[in-house]
Amino acid sequence: MKKHWQLYLITIPPLLFFLIFKYYPMANAVLAFKDFNVIKGIWGSPWVGMKNFNLFFDNPMFWPLVKNTIYVSGYLLIAGFPIPIILALMLNEIRNGRFKRLVQLVSFAPYFISTVVMVSIIMLFLAPRLGFVNVAMNHFGLDSINFLGEPGMFRSIYVWSDIWQTAGYTSVIYLAALAGIDPTLYEAVKVDGASRIQKIIHVDLPGILPTIMIVLILNVGSVMAIGFEKIYLLQNPLNLVNSEIIATYVYSVGLLNANYSFATAVGLFNSVINLFLLASVNYLAKRFSNTSIW
Repeated sequence: MKKHWQLYLITIPPLLFFLIFKYYPMANAVLAFKDFNVIKGIWGSPWVGMKNFNLFFDNPMFWPLVKNTIYVSGYLLIAGFPIPIILALMLNEIRNGRFKRLVQLVSFAPYFISTVVMVSIIMLFLAPRLGFVNVAMNHFGLDSINFLGEPGMFRSIYVWSDIWQTAGYTSVIYLAALAGIDPTLYEAVKVDGASRIQKIIHVDLPGILPTIMIVLILNVGSVMAIGFEKIYLLQNPLNLVNSEIIATYVYSVGLLNANYSFATAVGLFNSVINLFLLASVNYLAKRFSNTSIW
């Protein structure tokens, strides 16, 4: 430590960040087992045990909330997980440097669009009367559709707009992994006369498989923690039946109705499910592929 004290010094800021903003707030999760009183505070409020959890489990909204959260997250995982991999493999095959940089810029740029601006773009494009999509449909003699007012379309709108926004950024991870593959492997398959498809199957994919497994584990571990901001901004009374998820429910119950104990219980339940999924997928990945987070 005396020899490399500078390296240990660099670790202090991130350690302080996690201790202050991650680990210390965990202690306040005890609020889920209490009937919160503003005057008495978190630790002085009376203990009610599993009452808040039972209220959530017996709530008629319990299963619709869980179903909507899993459906949206599962849809996003199944549709969105392979696309950055395919994009990275395609970019890796481009030999024209200028065109490659242009494609990377175009695919990477949407990631920097803020959630509010992204939702505004979606609303403008899908507006029932003056939206670009409906204007184009009317041009071909088709009737206008209130896309954001159709509950069945909400998940697809959310998922595919999210894929468009994040695929380029996520592909950078796989491009970095592809850059680390031993060049002699490419020389070997070239000598053997392998085609581009065979090179991708036998060299590229095995080379980035550990990275793919790590990203998959992290994605599955956050299935129940799907983003709140975008879904909340896209919500309206017409699509609420499919757009109300656990995160938005916690906001409406915990902050708007000031039922902090109940909202904490719901959030804690959500976190426990995520932890279970993360541990399960990590165990399976370690057993079958020797790749895991821990």
